[in-house]
Amino acid sequence: MTNDLGELPRLRAEVQALQARLDRRQRRAATVMTLRRTGAAVLTAVTAFALVMSVVGIWSARTALDTDRWVATVAPLPKDPEVAAAVADFATVKLFEAVDVEQRLRAVLPEQAAFVAGPLANQLHAPVRATAAKVLGSDQFQRVWTELNRRAHVRALAIVEGDSDVVAVQSDRVEVDLLPLVNEVLRTLSAQLPTLFGKQLSLPDLSSGEIPADLRVRVQDSLGVTLPENFAQFTVYDSGQLWAAQQAVVTAKRGLVLFVLGTLVLLGVALLVSPGRRRTLLQLGLWLVVAAVAITVALRAVRQQILQNVPEGLYRDGAADVVTAVFSQLRTRGWQMIWTGALLALLMYLLGPGRGPTWLRARTVAAWRAIRRAAVTGGRALAEHGPSWTARHLDAVRVGGVAVAVLLALLISSWTALLAIVVLLVVYELLVTALAWRSTRAG
Repeated sequence: MTNDLGELPRLRAEVQALQARLDRRQRRAATVMTLRRTGAAVLTAVTAFALVMSVVGIWSARTALDTDRWVATVAPLPKDPEVAAAVADFATVKLFEAVDVEQRLRAVLPEQAAFVAGPLANQLHAPVRATAAKVLGSDQFQRVWTELNRRAHVRALAIVEGDSDVVAVQSDRVEVDLLPLVNEVLRTLSAQLPTLFGKQLSLPDLSSGEIPADLRVRVQDSLGVTLPENFAQFTVYDSGQLWAAQQAVVTAKRGLVLFVLGTLVLLGVALLVSPGRRRTLLQLGLWLVVAAVAITVALRAVRQQILQNVPEGLYRDGAADVVTAVFSQLRTRGWQMIWTGALLALLMYLLGPGRGPTWLRARTVAAWRAIRRAAVTGGRALAEHGPSWTARHLDAVRVGGVAVAVLLALLISSWTALLAIVVLLVVYELLVTALAWRSTRAG
């Protein structure tokens, strides 16, 4: 009995020691769990922003650094009314700067009417601008526009990548030359208003898309003037922007693949560290929405900054349409990221243990079972009574099929879809006829 009484304090001490050790383990486990949750949450947020930036980087590499994609992006711009108006006005201003229209009018007008040369020259701006817009929208100039942008993009890429021989001569800027547009406008005006130039201008026809290397010299010779060195050109990059573009291209080429791989690694580490992968994927979806919206807002700010450097009015409206066209695919990718994130978060929420998801899953299963039972019952009823009913109402069934086909044909304009409708209608008519014939024969 005495030994039992002495053993009791020792057992109590061992129990207390075990409880203390268990408490320490629980606290350590709770601390580790908190660290894992916090680390996974931070990694998930970083992963979401990195993923959105990867999409932006891939878009930039595939659009801005690929000549064929760039040309395909800007090719439709002359058909845009705002862009056409801005470019036509630019070409008209440059044309009137190069050709002293007022002086030419004074030369062809009688001396007594020379005073109207100034007002008449001002009145010519509108028809010349309209001619330039018409030339821009023509199919013939489309080939010139494509070749013009291809040349400009190839040259810009060569400069920013450091592979251009032109850099030694003109390293402070990259320009787009609209002299081919001026050439086509001059050709049209020469045919419409030959007295404006005093002769029929002999200018090259660029409708094939080929732009001669000596185009500037030939335009000067035809007009009898010396054109300014930067005539009909506008700057895409100046000296500071050129250096920034070069650094951006170098960084993109070196780091894009590593950045994308790093993003995937971050996602893998976040899922590995996370104590609840469903919760982490839910957080990833939410952060994707936040990151896509944040990047979209940042790109809008960049767009506004770009447009602030363009004169307000006609030119800014045209530039806005250009920027919108260039960034259209990126906006589409942004919306795709937002919807992907939202759907991922919703799916992970619905798979969770909460009361709402549990109730919704139960109702969905019940609805699916009800639909399946109804489908089985309906299928049996259709198999049993369908042929006989079809035989009794064969004409109405046939007319109903034709009516549905006509309605679909009115709503769809594709020739492929119309052919599919015709084929389906024939199959439907043959099927209902066969069913009716089989039911009649069986009866």
